[in-house]
Amino acid sequence: DADCELSILTANDAAGLAALRHTASHVLAEAVKNVFPDAKLAIGPSIDTGYYYDFDHAPFSREDLDKIEAEMKKIIKKGEKLEKFTLPREEAIKFMEEKGEPYKVELIQDLPEDAEISFYKQGEFTDLCAGPHLMNTKPIKAFKLISSSMAYWRGDSNKAQLQRIYGTAFTKKDELAAYLEHLEDIKRRDHNKLGREMGLFTTVDVIGQGLPLLMPKGAKMIQKMQRWIEDTEDNEWGYVRTKTPLMAKSDLYKISGHWGHYKEGMFVLGDEEVDKEVFALRPMTCPFQYYVYKASQKSYRDLPIRYGETSTLFRNEDSGEMHGLTRVRQFTISEGHLIVRPDQMVEEFKGCLALAKYCLETLGVQEDVTYRLSKWYPNNKEKYIGSEEVWEETQGH
Repeated sequence: DADCELSILTANDAAGLAALRHTASHVLAEAVKNVFPDAKLAIGPSIDTGYYYDFDHAPFSREDLDKIEAEMKKIIKKGEKLEKFTLPREEAIKFMEEKGEPYKVELIQDLPEDAEISFYKQGEFTDLCAGPHLMNTKPIKAFKLISSSMAYWRGDSNKAQLQRIYGTAFTKKDELAAYLEHLEDIKRRDHNKLGREMGLFTTVDVIGQGLPLLMPKGAKMIQKMQRWIEDTEDNEWGYVRTKTPLMAKSDLYKISGHWGHYKEGMFVLGDEEVDKEVFALRPMTCPFQYYVYKASQKSYRDLPIRYGETSTLFRNEDSGEMHGLTRVRQFTISEGHLIVRPDQMVEEFKGCLALAKYCLETLGVQEDVTYRLSKWYPNNKEKYIGSEEVWEETQGH
């Protein structure tokens, strides 16, 4: 409806593949409504590996997913056109209320009063959506529903528990087959499976989720790694070793800001309204380390000071987020805290990256290092203090 630049996208383009998968998520939603009419629709975006859609419904079994897949095939075969239309906000709310979709109503209510709300229609099915989509459903030649799991509405553990169905989609069957084989390979190499089979660790229900037991073989591996990293940091990278308590009074966390921003993620021991002193297990050692620094007067000539601690930390993770050793409630890490002068900061930061890279390469995961650092840099720099010039100066190191 105005002058523009036109780009023809196919499934070989990231944006084109995303549109295909987004369309597949709408097909999934229509299929679920056909097979399970009582299900309520939430959201269904495309993601890097495919797409998902959240529903207010009882948990879906593999048999349920197979039924939904069969229904999706019927919908795709029809090749219905996807047609966009808009409604004023109040009409859009009424439209979704009449359809009995409370989550869609909530999404619309969060939009400005003067907003025009867009919908996409395919046959008899209509969904609230900003797009973009394919022109019709037929190009979805190869798709698969992968799994289903619980997800909180809007990612808030205080809100409704929904059921999320994950799927993927391609234009070619051989691409789908290659991806499914990739998933099977990941399952075969899953550390949670291999670690138990090799007798490295286990978990026990009566002990709790996210609290793994290290078996003798696993404990020996951890012991060797701990000795190696401590010797490496101290002897080759100029770190001095500290040891701090596993807990502290709430006063410390209030000074550091953790009490106001992170209390829900901590294990608190006591009640502030009843107990004279309330303690909490430490989720990180940062505030402890700075009291090590403050214990004696320092000169600018003493800097940089590099403190190292192999520290055991405790974080009250949601039960649905824990898996094997990748997300746990108690874990031990090698932490470094550096006190530096402003003129030393860039070089010390480069040193931190070099140490991390050295450790990862020594452990045999060097091919992943550059990728992870490149993903981390541009996406998260706004979360940190400091100038753009300093950030730019660290690039390439």
